[in-house]
Amino acid sequence: MIGQQKISSFFSPVQQKRPLCSKEDTNVPVKKAKNDPADSKENVHEALTSPSLSPEQKQRIDRNQAAAKAKRIAAQTKGLVVNMGASWMKALEPEFSKPYFTKLSEFIHSERQKSLAIFPPADQVFTWTQMEDIKNVKVVILGQDPYHGDGQAHGLCFSVPEKIRPPPSLENMFKELESDIEGFKPPGHGNLTGWAQQDVLLLNAVLTVQAHRANSHKDMGWEKFTDAVVSWINKNLHGVVFMLWGSYAQKKGACVDKKRHHVLSTVHPSPLSAYRGFLGCKHFSKANELLKKQGKKPIDWTYLPKPCNGTFSPK
Repeated sequence: MIGQQKISSFFSPVQQKRPLCSKEDTNVPVKKAKNDPADSKENVHEALTSPSLSPEQKQRIDRNQAAAKAKRIAAQTKGLVVNMGASWMKALEPEFSKPYFTKLSEFIHSERQKSLAIFPPADQVFTWTQMEDIKNVKVVILGQDPYHGDGQAHGLCFSVPEKIRPPPSLENMFKELESDIEGFKPPGHGNLTGWAQQDVLLLNAVLTVQAHRANSHKDMGWEKFTDAVVSWINKNLHGVVFMLWGSYAQKKGACVDKKRHHVLSTVHPSPLSAYRGFLGCKHFSKANELLKKQGKKPIDWTYLPKPCNGTFSPK
C-alpha cells in the first residue's frame, strides 16, 4: 500500500493565484484591519464550500491549513512532533496540549540541547505514522524501546535500516515466517517498511532513547502517548489484529476490546524466550486468516523490498 503523505510534503511553494487570499495562500505578508471578516471561520468555510472554487483549489487550501497546523504544533512541542502523517496528526492532536506531553517535549528538547545522541533521528521519530492512514490500520505489532545502537532505530519497532544487521529478535521473526508463510525467505536486510506500507502499525511503547542507554527515556511520557494511540485504534476501528509478544506488550494491550478486535499473544521473539512459544506460534498466517474472514486484504509478509535511491518502491 502506498503510504500517506508526510506533513512535511505539504510545504511546496504555491505557483498559481487563488481566489481565496489568506496568510496560508501567499508568502507575501498582507496587513488586514482588525476584525477583518476574511479571517473568520465562517468566511473560510464559505470559501471552501463556494462553487467558484475548483477541487484542486480546495485541496491547496486544505494543504496550506494542514501545513500551518504542522508548523504550530512543531513549535508548540519544541520540534518534537515533526513529519507526522496527516491523519495521525488530526487524531492525536489533543494529546499535544496535555501537561504530560509538554513535559515530554521539554525533556527531549533538553536532551538534544546537551548534544546527546538521541535515536531515532528527530525526523524519524514518527515514521510509523507516515506509511498508512490511521483509519486503515489492519495489524498492530507492539514493541517496547527503540534500538539504542548507532544507526539502528528509524521509527518502526523491530525494524532496522537496510545497511544494519537484523537484531536477534528480528532474526527469530524471520525464522517463524519461514516456517509459517509459504514462499517467505529472509530478505537480507531488516527494514520492515514493506509491512508498514500495507497498514501494519509497528509501534514502540517508547519512541526515543539515548544512544547506548537502553530504556533511558522510559517513564518520561511516551508510554501515555502510545497508550493514546492504542486507545484511539481500539475505540475507532473494528477487526484490527493485535500481535502482543511478551508480558510488556500484553500489559499495554490489555485495554483492547476482544469483542471488537483480535488479539494474538505469545512470548517475545528474543533469543531468551523465542523457543518457549514464539517459534511455532504462526501469528502471521493467523493474522491473515482473521483479515480474510472480514473481507480485508491479507498482508503480504514476503513484501520486504530493498530501497531504491533511499526510498521504498510502492507495491
